[in-house]
Amino acid sequence: MNDWEKRYQQGETGWDRGGASPAIDHWLSALLTAPARVLIPGCGRGHEAVYLVGHGFSVAGIDIAPSAVSHLKQQLAQEGLEGEVILGDLFTYQPEALFDVVYEQTCLCAIQPDERQPYEAKLYEWLKPGGHLLALFMQTGAEGGPPFHCDLLAMRKLFPAVRWQWPADEPLFVPHRNGRFELGYQLIRK
Repeated sequence: MNDWEKRYQQGETGWDRGGASPAIDHWLSALLTAPARVLIPGCGRGHEAVYLVGHGFSVAGIDIAPSAVSHLKQQLAQEGLEGEVILGDLFTYQPEALFDVVYEQTCLCAIQPDERQPYEAKLYEWLKPGGHLLALFMQTGAEGGPPFHCDLLAMRKLFPAVRWQWPADEPLFVPHRNGRFELGYQLIRK
């Protein structure tokens, strides 16, 4: 059993809001248009996946925890919705087609910092040129993790301007029930 599966089974899921992030509403009204193809890496119980499928998007969610994947499949079935739900390792995931959007919420802050560069490469690989990375960077202000702090200077180095277009506007501020907050950015793959 992996660490993430153990956390789900023991109810240690402080990152889980119990519903879709408010960032989804913001981006849905300002940017996203169905039927865009959306990937959610580290989708967990998939609240955002269910929400987006319900709004007409083609969604694929991938997670390494069997309990989370099972929950998402049940939620989609209960709502009469269809989405692609994958139990697997995101570092080896190879989609059949590229995505218009990747929604990055809790995966980057959950993986070990030395896995961030390979993860950025996968995000770039999964997106079509001109595709959107909707990224929520966790702000913990603390050492260690998970969740690991996503320092904005470090994020600008991780997602360099040669590969990603950063927005000129201020980030979206998203408070979290665990007392922390996330800063949301819409990056565009070059």
